[in-house]
Amino acid sequence: MSYLVLARKWRPQRFEDIVGQSHITRVLRNAIRAGRIAHAYLFTGVRGVGKTTAARILAKALNCEKGPIAEPCNQCGHCAEIANGSAIDVYEIDGASNRGIDEVRQIIENVRYQPAKSRFKIYIIDEVHQVTKDAFNALLKTLEEPPACVKFILATTEPHRLPETILSRCQRFDFRRITAREIIQRLGEISRREGLQITEGALLLLAREAEGSMRDAQSLLEQVLSYAVPEAGAEAAGATIDEVLLQEILGIAERKILYALSKAVIQGDARSCVELLADVVAQGYDIPRLSRELVEHFRNLLIVRLLLDQGQDIEDRSLQSSVCGRLLDL
Repeated sequence: MSYLVLARKWRPQRFEDIVGQSHITRVLRNAIRAGRIAHAYLFTGVRGVGKTTAARILAKALNCEKGPIAEPCNQCGHCAEIANGSAIDVYEIDGASNRGIDEVRQIIENVRYQPAKSRFKIYIIDEVHQVTKDAFNALLKTLEEPPACVKFILATTEPHRLPETILSRCQRFDFRRITAREIIQRLGEISRREGLQITEGALLLLAREAEGSMRDAQSLLEQVLSYAVPEAGAEAAGATIDEVLLQEILGIAERKILYALSKAVIQGDARSCVELLADVVAQGYDIPRLSRELVEHFRNLLIVRLLLDQGQDIEDRSLQSSVCGRLLDL
């Protein structure tokens, strides 16, 4: 069997497995239980937060042999076909490469026919914001009043580029960025199943780098897994991945650089700032990434300062004697 990347290997197969989107999965499951299934859905959100995954699970729930059912069984033929992409009544269309009016006219022509073997004929159109204005206009009537056996699920990262006439015809669900805590929990579970030894600090760093995207987090974990594979002739068990080693693998600037830079900025030491940046460039670190990390670092310092000014307790009792604590006293 060919190798599957982590994002595909560990893709959720049930609504309850989708991380960080319970506000959406609850509505979808309740709508199926109550028989309030809309004719068109619009899933919006940044990359890698579960839009396409939720669309596929919804397609399975609607076409499951036991359904429509709130959670697909993942055992019947329809569920299996949708999961492996071979279902003839579920069409996954890339809006970027099928964006013209001719492609939309083909969809309009096809919706007139009954499903070949399933309960519903489902069109999942990803990156729908790439579709042209003329194509959208041609789709309006069909999207508003499709046959009872046809469902549309549109997914986009840029809902502001969709015409208002399309937005008003769809039931919209906004997918949130996934929290670091939820990403850490999911990555920890995958790491255990994959036999990877990784520390909590390293998982936190991965979650921060993913910026709320589970797919990005899993792609980064894939790099770590490849690094941890023992070389030929070495012992079977790989090394434990800690935060320092992960910074080396991903090319991330060490935290001490952020502390040194912030100290130089606060003290107004321009010479040290330039020297530190020169060292960062010489080591091959990503400057735009460093800029984002430095902004986040100052934000964290500000939050800690506000908490201390308000007399609130903070978890790290050693803060006052740490580098961070000394920076706050500058």
